Amino acid sequence: MIIQDNISLAPLTTFRVGGPARYFIDARSEQDVLDAVSVAAAGQFPLFVLGGGSNLVVSDEGWPGLVLKVSISGLEFRNDPTNPTIIAGAGENWDSLVALAVSKHCAGLECLSGIPGTVGGTPVQNVGAYGQEAAETITSVRVLEISTGKVIDLNPDECGFSYRTSIFNSTHHGWYIVMQVTYTLNRGATPTIEYADLKKYFAGRSGTATLQQTREAVRSIRNSKAMLLVEGDEDCRSAGSFFKNPVVTKPEAERVDALAHQRVPGKVMPWYPAEDGMIKLSAAWLVEQAGFAKGYTRGPAAISRKHSLAIVNRGGAKATDIIALKDEIQQRVLNLWGLALVPEPVFVGFGDQPPR
Repeated sequence: MIIQDNISLAPLTTFRVGGPARYFIDARSEQDVLDAVSVAAAGQFPLFVLGGGSNLVVSDEGWPGLVLKVSISGLEFRNDPTNPTIIAGAGENWDSLVALAVSKHCAGLECLSGIPGTVGGTPVQNVGAYGQEAAETITSVRVLEISTGKVIDLNPDECGFSYRTSIFNSTHHGWYIVMQVTYTLNRGATPTIEYADLKKYFAGRSGTATLQQTREAVRSIRNSKAMLLVEGDEDCRSAGSFFKNPVVTKPEAERVDALAHQRVPGKVMPWYPAEDGMIKLSAAWLVEQAGFAKGYTRGPAAISRKHSLAIVNRGGAKATDIIALKDEIQQRVLNLWGLALVPEPVFVGFGDQPPR
């Protein structure tokens, strides 16, 4: 294990913004993770755990303590005839895991193709897209419990999964470090073609889409929205979707829908059923109808030309530029629709009151 000083964090994130880490450790084994936590405790350094850097906004001041990058590798497919599983180290590339599942003709992850980042981030955010989410296949999460130094395995109920949420980023934030994840898949099952974009993609085609065709479709759709990392495409210099889709009660959805009929006549506000009788609204639609068209620019920060929910770094942006545009969007959506958009990325190095 090597401790490095003043390592720039911007190149380690997809946003390419942020200052340095005072100390930095790249952990390639469980023992490295244990040792790094001990170093942080001994020096009383604040600890931040970094994965693929795809869902972060790092402050211009950087991180004043120790950044621990979890790079634990290992990707094992267990060919159980009933419940095939993949066991993956937290540092493995997420899309490589999805590709492996599809190549083994196992369903459950195909709609999560092309999502940037590492395996370790999938249970933390309960990553989801195009009608699937990680929690549907996760059967075990191996973690280090920081307070005790014990390595334990948590089952899905213990992880407290819900929409883009788990105990790891909510009630038990900072308690655990994810080191390995186990996914149980469905052999020979048909792909999930439920999301509108996927239905449109396959409309008019004969036969049932294969898992590989679905994976290719998802990656193609993501690429059309600059949600697939492509070297040299500045619209990919982002943290993906910046705001969560609001999940509201039916009366609240009806209130917003009535406003929509008044303020943007002729346009239909999309809404979808969510868990427990709630309604999910489209954050992208709310943002666009608040006057933020694709390509909207505020200095070196902008909205993607391909996706209205992605804030991007056009080149040379600082974290303060990203936050300023975020604030402008949130305030106008609140003023117009009476809804507070909740950011999806993690804010790092902003002190006791990170941006909301």
